[in-house]
Amino acid sequence: MLSDDQTRRILDAVDAGFDAQLSFTQDLVKHPSLRTREGSAQDLMFGAMSGRGLDMDRWELDQTELSVHEGFGPVTVSYAGMTNVVGTYRPGIERGRSLILNGHIDVVPEGPAEDWTRFPWDAPVIDGWMYGRGAGDMKAGLAANLFAFDAVRAAGFEPAGRIHFQSVVEEECTGNGSLSALMRGYQADAVIIPEPEEDMLVRANVGVVWFKVRVTGNPTHPREMGTGFNAIDAAYTAMTALRGVEKKWNAEREAHRHFEDVEHPINFNFGGIAGGDWPSSVPAWCEFDVRAAIYPGIAAKDAWAELQACLAQLGTGPSPIKAVGIKTGFFAEGYVLEPGSDAENLLSRTHEKVFGVELKSFTTPGYLDGRVFALYADTPALVYGPVSESIHGFDERVSVESVRRITKSIALFIADWCGLDEQPLAASEG
Repeated sequence: MLSDDQTRRILDAVDAGFDAQLSFTQDLVKHPSLRTREGSAQDLMFGAMSGRGLDMDRWELDQTELSVHEGFGPVTVSYAGMTNVVGTYRPGIERGRSLILNGHIDVVPEGPAEDWTRFPWDAPVIDGWMYGRGAGDMKAGLAANLFAFDAVRAAGFEPAGRIHFQSVVEEECTGNGSLSALMRGYQADAVIIPEPEEDMLVRANVGVVWFKVRVTGNPTHPREMGTGFNAIDAAYTAMTALRGVEKKWNAEREAHRHFEDVEHPINFNFGGIAGGDWPSSVPAWCEFDVRAAIYPGIAAKDAWAELQACLAQLGTGPSPIKAVGIKTGFFAEGYVLEPGSDAENLLSRTHEKVFGVELKSFTTPGYLDGRVFALYADTPALVYGPVSESIHGFDERVSVESVRRITKSIALFIADWCGLDEQPLAASEG
């Protein structure tokens, strides 16, 4: 347990370095690290880690290698040039517990820029909020990991345990980035992922399946519409059928621990649609993209079988619809963070010391990379991060003071979890 003096020195060091932390976060937000375009942001992360004297590792994701793992999400893009960056701190003598500080560099598209009140790829701080796509989800968290470590060292200490700083891709679409880091051999005694989680700890979250539904029609001239079959119209019938599965799964929430009191834990999002070739031709095809949530404990393959059965059922009856589902990304199962681990107990103490209130946990109907560590490495994954607003929406923003406090909490966690050694005093000049 840290002494009062050690705690004070570390907290003061976070404050002293916070302007630099905000500046670095702003630089990171200004890199539009959309899928397949993360390279320049990863260059920035690589430079920041190597500049801290960490042992560096950067590698391109390998779809073939990943595809053998049960947690793999199918890929619809080339992984050429898409890299993870990991920097490792190793103490002179490793006597403390090890830690992974993980975060994702990829962000979702910004949507129509004219619907933002300010440029999406700038990062102004206005009235206590930093704006910009990715500011909350989750570049503020990536920076917090590094600057929490800086504060420990600036306070005159060196962590006594190994620390892996991970900046990964693919969190927003497959989870293959963190999975690749795990398969590369990066494991530790605990993981912190500072996603934007409202100053709270995630207790449980859903799994996610991404798929595309292709509906086939029969093209004709509009003057003979009755002899054709409109694939776009039929696509909406397929959506309605999938809504029926969504409703059924939501009705089962009482059978799933931690989701009993969540009003609508299972959400199906129709995130994109395209179809037809000509305004004066009855559409021969229509495709729409689906994001479907599943409860922890439900195998992705079982959920997929039920979704496929729903689509197949459309092909029966007097007006059959040919609708085929194709996996396009997440094929990820949910997880529960079981209470009582040493890591969670320590985070509760550091949070209370910084925030002055008890650490709360909650259940989220969103995907998180914590599942990689919880399901496949049996490691407590503490998803815990700052207050944000409008992530994935217009005018995304993160609370600056929340980021400061989260950074302090992570810094104290690093110090207590890994243990501390006093930095040697510099030799006096003769």
